[in-house]
Amino acid sequence: MKHALFILLSSLFCLQAADKPNILLILSDDQAWTDYSFMGHEQIKTPHLDKLASESVLFKRAYVPTALCRPSLMTFATGKYVHQHGITGNDPKGDSQNPNDPDLRESLISKVDQHDTLAKLLGEQGYLSHQSGKWWEGNYKRGGFTHGMTRGYPQKGGRHGDDGLKIGREGNKPVTDFVDMAIEKKKPFFLWYAPFMPHTPHTPPERILKKYKKYDLPVPVAKYYAMCEWFDEACGDLIQHLEDKGVRDNTLIVYVCDNGWIQDPNRLNRYDQRSKQTAYEGGTRTPIFFSWPDKLKPQDRPELCTSLDIFPTIVAAAGARMPNKLPGLDLNSYMINKKAIPRDHIFGEGFAHDIVDISDHEKTLLYRWVIKGNYKLLLTYDGKVSKYISTHPRTEKRPQLFDLSKDPAEHINIAKDHPEKVAELAKLINDWYPVTKRKVLTEFK
Repeated sequence: MKHALFILLSSLFCLQAADKPNILLILSDDQAWTDYSFMGHEQIKTPHLDKLASESVLFKRAYVPTALCRPSLMTFATGKYVHQHGITGNDPKGDSQNPNDPDLRESLISKVDQHDTLAKLLGEQGYLSHQSGKWWEGNYKRGGFTHGMTRGYPQKGGRHGDDGLKIGREGNKPVTDFVDMAIEKKKPFFLWYAPFMPHTPHTPPERILKKYKKYDLPVPVAKYYAMCEWFDEACGDLIQHLEDKGVRDNTLIVYVCDNGWIQDPNRLNRYDQRSKQTAYEGGTRTPIFFSWPDKLKPQDRPELCTSLDIFPTIVAAAGARMPNKLPGLDLNSYMINKKAIPRDHIFGEGFAHDIVDISDHEKTLLYRWVIKGNYKLLLTYDGKVSKYISTHPRTEKRPQLFDLSKDPAEHINIAKDHPEKVAELAKLINDWYPVTKRKVLTEFK
């Protein structure tokens, strides 16, 4: 009798686990929104991501609200804007509330403890979770992961990933072994797959690099292009493992890049102007797509999407507890029913790489922006830049307004010709959240 009851309970658990999708969150690192075959690049080859995009609900007009890795990753993990989760930059330099703090790094990492993270919420639903690749917030367990690769600060190399940064560049075995274990235990799983790719150092295998040498490109550009293909290859390897294990159809795969990158043609491992860290399209725009064969039919969506939507969409798909007042949207019903998304604008913000005060995010506020329809308005603030000054010249004192349908590279500031549109969009920004301590450098003239 007890044996029969055990079999019945086990079968019910297996059915429950089967009803919950596995989750794979693929995070590219420092890649321009144009640098995929499916986004129209004529030289970079990304066959695995091309195939995945063709099977997905694809948003080509998608954005991260902040174009710097650590804040952007924390937004993926919490579903919140940078000014909400408080990790505005990569490295802390001071704290006005505790000026004698002996360990600023730990104080900054501790902010993750104050938020519900994806891994924590999915864990409440019985998910096993695995962290690999880029992760700044200490040991993987601080983020709620049950398994992972990053030992984290204060361990050696623990600033932004340590052992986790080997994933992709040295194969996927830690992740595929975890998948096999979760399947054996009949548990739904969540993968945070964030290879340190195509991020510097740009050290692609020669077998890939030689494909790009034939284009007579500058060496730094050829190496970056080859890194994009190498990253694609790593993604393809992991997706094929899910196929081979028979779990692909009930796996929700989400793809996004943490921030953009435009390769400097003259300097290896260096980004060009108006890309990483900046509020321009080269820094903030990224394709985002959702693939779940059991639930979602392929679609090429015209609407704006933000990486803030990823968190609530995954949480809802897993049937997990939804935190209150998230700024993003749960996109499941709109994607499943092919309904228009009821939103006509999205916001973003930019802060300095170094955090001069971990208790006052406004001290390093550099930009706020809004996109509504085809128009983008960018306002500039006087936050402190400790380094990367050349990345943020802030020489343009006028509001910056661009028509992205005609000028996607943002070459022409049309603010003076459209004062009413500037006023309309500036009001949206100012109504979004108040800025009380920083001066806007923009002159409304």
